[in-house]
Amino acid sequence: MIDQVERNALQRWFQESVIIKLGLIGILTLLLLIPSSMIQDLIWERQDRQREVIKEITDKWSGSQLVEGPVMVLPYKTIATQVDAAGKTSYREILTNIYLLPEALNIVSKADPTVLHRGIFDAVVYSTKVRVNGSFGKLELKKAGINPDNILWDKVKLAIGLSDLKGLKSNPVMKLSSTSYQVEPDFSGLKLFPNNLIIQPDLSAEKNTALPFSFELDMRGSSELNFLHLGKSTNVTVEGDWNNPSFSGNYLPEEREVTASGFSATWKMPYFNRPFPQQWIEANTSLHPKATDASFGVKFILPVDQYQKTMRSAKYAILIILLTFISLFFTELVTRKKVHLLQYVLIGAAMTIYYTLLLSFSEQVGFNVAYLIASVATVALIGCFIAAILNNKKPALLFAAILTLFYSFIYVIIQLQDMALLFGSIGLFVVVAVMMYLSAKIDWNRKTTAELA
Repeated sequence: MIDQVERNALQRWFQESVIIKLGLIGILTLLLLIPSSMIQDLIWERQDRQREVIKEITDKWSGSQLVEGPVMVLPYKTIATQVDAAGKTSYREILTNIYLLPEALNIVSKADPTVLHRGIFDAVVYSTKVRVNGSFGKLELKKAGINPDNILWDKVKLAIGLSDLKGLKSNPVMKLSSTSYQVEPDFSGLKLFPNNLIIQPDLSAEKNTALPFSFELDMRGSSELNFLHLGKSTNVTVEGDWNNPSFSGNYLPEEREVTASGFSATWKMPYFNRPFPQQWIEANTSLHPKATDASFGVKFILPVDQYQKTMRSAKYAILIILLTFISLFFTELVTRKKVHLLQYVLIGAAMTIYYTLLLSFSEQVGFNVAYLIASVATVALIGCFIAAILNNKKPALLFAAILTLFYSFIYVIIQLQDMALLFGSIGLFVVVAVMMYLSAKIDWNRKTTAELA
């Protein structure tokens, strides 16, 4: 008989214990990390699918473009002396290159971006005409120890580079001094750029490099339009009908203007912050490894990236669930109405499904509208459920208001960039302070068996 009484008392304590209930709620919250992590994986999967579709579009249209050059390449022969083991001296002719960068490089580009659609995914592509002009300076013969008689003036090349040759809409023509040349792809061993386009002027008559040049590239690309800082003085102007540009690379524009209808940007750069010398001698040079240190340009970004914002929302999932459970637990104590653990599970499931609603709707109608739809649906569902559990509309409305406040708070944080951490910290501090105040108003030592029955 005594054992039965002890068992009943133990069972009653287990059912009534606040510590046990809080412990079970904590375990449930941790278990809900599993579906929350699965939802984040789903968001990553959809984001990867978006990248795949964008890559398919850009592969058929043209990839991001980096305009490089021009660079003058002058073949140069030297004589190497070699002494064998017997002391016999032999001479061998070695062919190397002198590389000369422009004295002045001026670029003007007018971009025409547009959005291509593939199902629910979008990609930004553009068409542009890039007009380039400038001039080369004289070779520094004495400083570099160059013998002008060893230069093969009849085999000089002018090379320009373009990231994706598929983007060329017409055959470029380059004008050097007063002569025009058809630009051709280079299939020799020249490694100056990943894709070399060259002209081969015969300078044996002039034997001079101080020549003006000009050419135009009628091309298309996607996402980005970049340029390489190669001139002793580089001036670049880019305009476009796009109101959401991002200026990228190692150099920011000296002047910029972004309006609702478009943008314009101007770069003016001397060669002091350029990772290339004005001229050098080497057998085969590749400028591409240093291109990231000397490239700059503009990205045509979409105004809203719903996957990034949905991912940021999902990272707050466990915080929202925990605060909701604590609020529900306080409501349970204040109203003296018992909420079964299974009902906590159902509420947690509804709050987890919220993020799949947000993801699926954001792909169709955009993030802001999707957030409103998912939040209203979830708050209404949980509010009605709590009203049915407690058989009282007043605490259910109060709880729905608290949940609305939580989702509104997260939405504000997501919209912020630099101030997100500050506002988030202040908001969480206020939430903890309110929880502490409410917990101080509750009599944690009272008997609740009869009241909760």
